[in-house]
Amino acid sequence: MSYSVNGKRFDGEPAPGQCLRTFLRSLGHYGVKKGCDAGDCGACTVWLDGSPVHSCITPAFRAEGHEVTTIEGLGSPGRLHPMQRQFRDAPGFQCGFCTAGMIMTAATFTEAQKADLPRALKGNLCRCTGYRGIEDAVKGVVGVETAAPGKAVGASVGAPAANEVVTGRTEFTMDTHIEGMLHLKVLHSPHAHARIVSIDKSAALAVPGVHRVYTWEDVPHRRFTTAIHTDHLVDPDDTLILDRTVRFVGQRVVAVLADTPGAAEEGCRKVAVEYEVLPAVFDPEEAMADGAPQIHGAEDPFVRDPVRNILLEIHSHIGDVEAGFAGADVIHEGTYSSPRVQHAHLETHGSIAWMEDGRLNVRTSSQSPSIAKVKLTYLFALRPDQVRVFCKRVGGGFGGKQEVISEDLAALATLDTGRPVCFEYTREEEFTTASPRHPMTLTVRLGAKADGTLTAVQVRNVSNTGAYGNHGGETLFAGSAAVMLYRCPNKKYDAYSVYTNTVPSGALRGYGMTQPAFAVESAMHELAIALHMDPLELRRRNIVRPGDPLVAMHDGPDDVVFTEDGLSKCIDLVDRALARTADEPSPGPGWLVGTGSASSLHETAPPTEHISEAWVTLGDDLIYELAVGTVEFGEGTSTAHVQIAANQLGTTPSRIRLVQSDTDRTGFDTGAFASAGLFVSGNAVLRAANAVRDRILEFAAAHTGVHLVLCAMADDAVVCGDRRVSLAELVALARARGIRFTAARKAYGSPRSVVSNTQGFRVAVHRVTGEIRVLYSVQATDAAVLINPAQVRGQVEGGVAQGIGFTLTENYHVDANGAMVNPNFRNYRIPAYADVPRTEVLLVDSGDSVGPMRAKGMAECCINPVAPALANALHDATGVRYRALPLTPERIYSRLGESQSVQTA
Repeated sequence: MSYSVNGKRFDGEPAPGQCLRTFLRSLGHYGVKKGCDAGDCGACTVWLDGSPVHSCITPAFRAEGHEVTTIEGLGSPGRLHPMQRQFRDAPGFQCGFCTAGMIMTAATFTEAQKADLPRALKGNLCRCTGYRGIEDAVKGVVGVETAAPGKAVGASVGAPAANEVVTGRTEFTMDTHIEGMLHLKVLHSPHAHARIVSIDKSAALAVPGVHRVYTWEDVPHRRFTTAIHTDHLVDPDDTLILDRTVRFVGQRVVAVLADTPGAAEEGCRKVAVEYEVLPAVFDPEEAMADGAPQIHGAEDPFVRDPVRNILLEIHSHIGDVEAGFAGADVIHEGTYSSPRVQHAHLETHGSIAWMEDGRLNVRTSSQSPSIAKVKLTYLFALRPDQVRVFCKRVGGGFGGKQEVISEDLAALATLDTGRPVCFEYTREEEFTTASPRHPMTLTVRLGAKADGTLTAVQVRNVSNTGAYGNHGGETLFAGSAAVMLYRCPNKKYDAYSVYTNTVPSGALRGYGMTQPAFAVESAMHELAIALHMDPLELRRRNIVRPGDPLVAMHDGPDDVVFTEDGLSKCIDLVDRALARTADEPSPGPGWLVGTGSASSLHETAPPTEHISEAWVTLGDDLIYELAVGTVEFGEGTSTAHVQIAANQLGTTPSRIRLVQSDTDRTGFDTGAFASAGLFVSGNAVLRAANAVRDRILEFAAAHTGVHLVLCAMADDAVVCGDRRVSLAELVALARARGIRFTAARKAYGSPRSVVSNTQGFRVAVHRVTGEIRVLYSVQATDAAVLINPAQVRGQVEGGVAQGIGFTLTENYHVDANGAMVNPNFRNYRIPAYADVPRTEVLLVDSGDSVGPMRAKGMAECCINPVAPALANALHDATGVRYRALPLTPERIYSRLGESQSVQTA
């Protein structure tokens, strides 16, 4: 067969049934991404004779005789296609995994298509941006700025890897091939709870190309937690690489290693497993009841109460809530539930492992290579110097990659065979085996005086941690923050993290606070209605103020700095914005219109110890090398780190060379999660850059004889009084004396500050269909100093979009046997361009942050108030209170025929 790809003609023979995506990647065109392999996400878009197609559902043989163009053939870093330039300059990407497909689609648009983007972009999904940046890119809006030397902080400079991202050259985890690489696939349990009686490998091993079949008998019997924290003791060591007992549908049973993915999959189909099926329980309340099946049992030392399947329970109080309720004029009580939500990052989990010079190397899609390395050394009894773990660019995370769930099997197979091994999740495996957001059911009881003063706050939180406890305890503690933002002398928080025979829950943007925020902020709205008070006014009267203790579970000392009234400013901004847009027209007859709002507080680092180390070195080429362990997966820390270093060194971002996320080349870094990528790692970068700057200035002052206070950094020199000494001269002089301009500095996640957010919505609800349309979306956020204004706006827009999906469209359906039944984008329904409104982002100027340059991390907190604000707007429009998510049209419609007095559903 004859093919032409990017103008080069060749003869080739795809494998029988091979799709165009895998065929092109086998030729080295790694800009063609895998997001779904079902034609749903568009990450694999290429051109056939100039027309965009999804290459994952296009048979490779159909490209014969046609001209195929991939993102690499559209333009190069030195000669960008106009649409590549527009995506770079908007900027129109965050993690960048969807960007190649977006550009290949958008570059074909006519003016009519640009005017109808909801239809034109329906085949391309983005999980990061909220689509505003993509819209700006398509329409040619420029948002990127050029920073003057020493003035990088505060400028919307572009990402360091921007040119490589928009041309498809930047490497993600799977964008490589190693000679002799084997492929690993996993057989998953069909049962929610069972004990393996026997496994027959013989038929699988007879499949041509199969090398190994691993079972629970072939792996180290060391318990660990897949969750990533510096202090592993905060999570239970209740997991084995492969276990003889399976506890959820989808749990790993057998791993098959073969020459090709197809052979490995066939090997999995040939494995014969005999199970003893055990009783299962899926509901956490039932799991805590007497006589429920025991999921882990008394032999597991990490379970708080094995008989009741309780991983962790919290009982805390401040004051006397019963006395508070006795003194209340109005009491509201309601129960609110939030379902599982999948991260749906377009890059699936995956790892590639190989041996080099007797050392294990693991290239992985992770939010923390440092802690992944720690876990691998423990699991396989290796010394730290025997293991290297590193990341290339990561295609989205949102907490889903704050786990070690692909690295262990890849490492196991490489250590066993000595061969390179690739283990890449499918999209179905992401949905059925990776860790979604914890389903939580919260009962909230609030008491207040007639003037709105809160007298008592009581919350009962039951969290479904699933079959294993990764993140189960920490998210439970984090959830108490939902009551932290209100002043009240009497608070009570009872919480349970409960094992069930369902997929293990994990970390997701908002980390344990999104679900309680939905409950508490919905309850506050209902309390305001009962008090005949404006909900925003009720919040104003009760929010914490500077000087107030931030108390949720105890009134002891903490390390949180809280000196600015950012929350009240956020509320005021949203109140004015909703009033300003109140006269905008509704969609027409048959639509009910309402407004709603909600607020949240979020600490800028986790309470468990968070560590980061940064290294800065001025090289002989006069480029500053910045080495930091933080991974870039769309949160923008790489850009911010470069800006901070350039700012302090008096230079421009172009003269900073970034080395990151490699345990051989960077210092320890707990990981990019819980806003710590900016807050903690950014402080490490700031301190290291300052240390190098000071060394250069001291050397220049001594060399020139000018007093140190009269010396200042310039872009490529030091100015000492009226004399300008080039960095080239200083580096040469220093080298001759054996001196290097280099420094390493560490930072820790303490003290911490808080971020405030208020979200407002105006929505229209159709009386007949139950459809919700967001007419106006606004979020005010307490951003402190903006390192990069465009990135801050993009993070808020992306967080709001993700929150809208969590609230309206995403539904993780589980059947009566505990199996997910809609494990694909087509049926799970993350928001597309047409589903996401343009959010107005209002920034509060505040200064209580102890972050780098007085900045606050913004990537996580913005999601927390979205669901309650939407639910409150829905109630305002319909008079019906919906307390269970998601707010799907069928759920809304089922109640709209009832009385327009306040209802609950």
